[in-house]
Amino acid sequence: MEIYWIFQEAFRRKRDSSVEVLRWIQASVSYTCFLHRQLFSKVCCQVILPYQLTVALAKRVRGMELGLVTLLRAAWIAATLPIVISLIPSSKLRSFQQFLLGFAKRGKIMQSSSSKLSVPQKLFIHFYILAFAWTTLLLAATWIYAYSTMPKLSEPLLFSSIVSHLTGGSRIFSLQGSHSSKEHRSKIGLSVFLLLLMEAQVLRRLFESIYVFRYSPSARMHIFGYLTGLFFYTAGPLSLCCNYGTEVYKFGLSLIQEFIVKGKDRMLVTEVDWWRFLNPLMQQRWYAWIGAAIFCWGWIHQRRCHAILGSLRENREHSDDYVVPHGDWFQYVSSPHYLAEIVIYAGFVVASGCSDLTICLLWGFVVANLVLAAAETHRWYLHKFDNYPRNRFAIFPFAY
Repeated sequence: MEIYWIFQEAFRRKRDSSVEVLRWIQASVSYTCFLHRQLFSKVCCQVILPYQLTVALAKRVRGMELGLVTLLRAAWIAATLPIVISLIPSSKLRSFQQFLLGFAKRGKIMQSSSSKLSVPQKLFIHFYILAFAWTTLLLAATWIYAYSTMPKLSEPLLFSSIVSHLTGGSRIFSLQGSHSSKEHRSKIGLSVFLLLLMEAQVLRRLFESIYVFRYSPSARMHIFGYLTGLFFYTAGPLSLCCNYGTEVYKFGLSLIQEFIVKGKDRMLVTEVDWWRFLNPLMQQRWYAWIGAAIFCWGWIHQRRCHAILGSLRENREHSDDYVVPHGDWFQYVSSPHYLAEIVIYAGFVVASGCSDLTICLLWGFVVANLVLAAAETHRWYLHKFDNYPRNRFAIFPFAY
């Protein structure tokens, strides 16, 4: 159209000299080309460039997710393997077993002469302060992210259909577009569900550390065991949501950036849709609720066993005397609170559909670590008390 207009205007100017007409045509064509370049640049900035950046960002996010998942799995394997080796009944591994037990001992099974590189056992509370703060942060961020991916009931589907058509059905046209699938939302909701269970666990453990347990003044634990506890309560909650941890991080970072750029007064405030907010929990499949039931079963029994252990030290704050605990699962095993912990984390495995390798490796570490501690505790009980019930097993009833 612009070229047609140029020659039409040149025909009207035929009375001018040919040189002037040619100069005018040249200037007009140059200006038209400039407008076209501007239009092309605008299209690149508003359509092509954002698409390319989004594709690159989506690929980077997926790469970071795989990196986080791989790192966590490698960490759980590296932490579990030495414990499993130490549990092998072999005389050739005796020195390695004693070496590892030196790091794992704490409380009553830790000799006073082994107090080198140790900290008071009452510092257990640090684990649960960290776990509560970290799990709360992960739960809040993941839940808000899950809420943002849930479609509004009145949201028109025309725009998403157009975008899907223009991009050939590609799920990486935009991060939000890739998060719109029902399966993706369901998996994010499962992460919220698992973190909510973990929140219930660490909150109770924090309460028990403050109001239930009364540690002996001489009770200590190895510094390596203390650092292992900090690692566990950092990596444990993260393992429950690591498949989408990077997406949640990017989402939270974008909200912070938006807040910095726009300011508090210009941020979009929307009314919370509570049904949409609870939807990540309500859409869980049957195995998630079975896993939650197993979790609650272990949770209740661990609370009872901890209450029994805490009651043994009532009015004994300045005494190192120990008594044999009785009641609940203590009738079957020496460390029922450890057995309950294994049941609790088995609930996470079942709730995840037994398909998340990271959570399975987390449970494997819990089992190996607590079996090692329970075996040493059982030996201590047998050595300490002559009348200790011989029908009790270390941790698994009628098995071990």
